[in-house]
Amino acid sequence: MKRRFTILSQYPEIKDLYGHDILTLYIAIIGVIIQVTAAYIFGRLLVNSDLTMLFVSFILGGTMTQIYSIIIHETAHNLAAKADFQNRIVGLIANIPLPIPIAMSFRRHHLVHHAFQGVEKLDPDLPSELEKNFGCSTVFKLLWLLFHPIIYPIRNVSMFRNLQLWEYINLIFTLSTNIVLYNFCGYRGLLYLFMSLWFGYSVHPVAARYIQEHYTFDDGQETYSYYGSFNTIFMNIGYHTEHHDFTNIPWTKLPEVRKIAPEYYENLAYHTSWFMAQWNFITLRQFGLQNRVKRSFNAHKRGRKMLLKVLKKSLES
Repeated sequence: MKRRFTILSQYPEIKDLYGHDILTLYIAIIGVIIQVTAAYIFGRLLVNSDLTMLFVSFILGGTMTQIYSIIIHETAHNLAAKADFQNRIVGLIANIPLPIPIAMSFRRHHLVHHAFQGVEKLDPDLPSELEKNFGCSTVFKLLWLLFHPIIYPIRNVSMFRNLQLWEYINLIFTLSTNIVLYNFCGYRGLLYLFMSLWFGYSVHPVAARYIQEHYTFDDGQETYSYYGSFNTIFMNIGYHTEHHDFTNIPWTKLPEVRKIAPEYYENLAYHTSWFMAQWNFITLRQFGLQNRVKRSFNAHKRGRKMLLKVLKKSLES
């Protein structure tokens, strides 16, 4: 909050970057076509190519799954279209090749994450105490990543037990699209989509962004960006510090924030390789689920209150 206020006071032109980008919708539609086509090929044509399906579900399917998750992330912040309803529809479109209802629950949980980042028992992105109790061995961390598609929703369900209207809509929508996909692509096609989802949210290299974003690799720093070449393919999702500072700037314009105000970002630690972030997290004992900045709700309230006082004095001076 403080950095955002300071940057805006010095560079008010950043507000010109606020808005949405309809390009996200077009990418979602193209992505759905690509993945459903692949599901049809493995479900109806290459019915005896199990190893090929396994390989493609990791390379292509995992990649497309990450792109859908990024699109869903954009819609959670209403950055894909002008209206809230339109963004929810784009989110549902991106959910079509994902055979689990993700879009609306992610939207709900992710906005809570932004409001209460690092706050114990409120931030759904924080690993639970049960998860951390298993230690930080290489084997456990590898298993934790492998089963992340199950661990993450279980954690969120334990925190948000009552589904909201749009989550029910998402559930019905996904069940309906799964029936259509089953009839069109067969059970192997649907299996391909499940495998793609599993790889995309677990051990796929781009899934390392879940580690990159908030696991502390540098003492005291809570949020990290990734400035590698894959930002071009994966919709600038690596610009995570910039995103947390300005949640109303769409992905196509996030790099402009760093260009306009470089002095506020170049002195921060950042990643240049998702693979190395994932590798270091798995293999080095000093990195593990305990590497998250945490605070109590009372500490969160006190910090916000103090910061608001400082900002108020700055405005008055």
